[in-house]
Amino acid sequence: MAVSEATLFVCATCEAVLTAPLVEVALPVHVNQSYYHELYPPLMEPGTYAVVDEPSGPPWRRWDDVGADAAEKRGYYAPVYSLSFGPAGVVVIAPGDVRGTVLVPGRVGGYCIGLDGRDGPNLACQQCGRPVATRIDDCSYWQSVRLDPRAVHPCPGGPGQRVLGWDELPATPPVEPNGAWSSVWAAAVGDALARVVAVSGGARIGLPEASVAAVFGRALDVLLPPGDIAADLFLVGPGVAERGDGIALVPRHPQTGEIWPCGARAVVPLASDVWVHLAFDRPRRLPVPQDVRRDDPAPLLPDRPFSADRKIFLATLARLPAVREPWLREIYDRVGNFPLPPL
Repeated sequence: MAVSEATLFVCATCEAVLTAPLVEVALPVHVNQSYYHELYPPLMEPGTYAVVDEPSGPPWRRWDDVGADAAEKRGYYAPVYSLSFGPAGVVVIAPGDVRGTVLVPGRVGGYCIGLDGRDGPNLACQQCGRPVATRIDDCSYWQSVRLDPRAVHPCPGGPGQRVLGWDELPATPPVEPNGAWSSVWAAAVGDALARVVAVSGGARIGLPEASVAAVFGRALDVLLPPGDIAADLFLVGPGVAERGDGIALVPRHPQTGEIWPCGARAVVPLASDVWVHLAFDRPRRLPVPQDVRRDDPAPLLPDRPFSADRKIFLATLARLPAVREPWLREIYDRVGNFPLPPL
């Protein structure tokens, strides 16, 4: 199996080393997720980085100021609140992988109990003082440090890590230890749901697999009208053969970003850790003998049905050219207007 190369990022002004050796991976689908009012862990795994190809971060401009034509050239086919006019190519890393930086006085704004990056780069190179990155660690945001591509550049960092085979990919359970639904699942399903609806043509979708129906069924009932089933949505991937000519839900490799090759009529990628769980993991309850007493509490369970992330759903749908079709634009507008049953 191939071994990726590691990269060091250094200050573009003084060449000071600003990161640990890092290996590039695919950008997580929940990179821009803001979810509930609590603290979240780092977005990136230690020793990894991902690149945001499109503009990100401040300054922001409202949709009405940008205009539909200019926004479409940027790949936005339906109105969004605002568009970023920050730099393209921002490098996202875990906060623990930063080296040789200090906070910039006066750029520590945030909503609640941390930094949200509203003031622009808030980390400076300790050696020369140039602002080089933005730390984000406020509540409801995944913790990250975003290196400004105008202020840093990459250097060779030695050997990296082995690229996992498709049959080695781990699964993420849908429920957190505290009993809450996984926000990773909410984001991944929100992204895939937008793509499923877009390829549906506005017709009913069949869900023959129980695990897929449990996650997508309620949202599709809300979004698509009743009627005859035009296509089935089914899992295809490593260890799961193709079946029929419907909509294939395939895994996206977390390191390379590669999508599992498939010959189905329509293919929808899903974060691999969610896909693996849907395809292979099932709840397992081991029998406990009558004369044995448990001294550990039973795991907590969510107090509400699973819901896809509405913001991620809308953000993905706005970037799909199909949203210009009237039937899909009606769904986009309807989901964007509260109140609406959860997805």
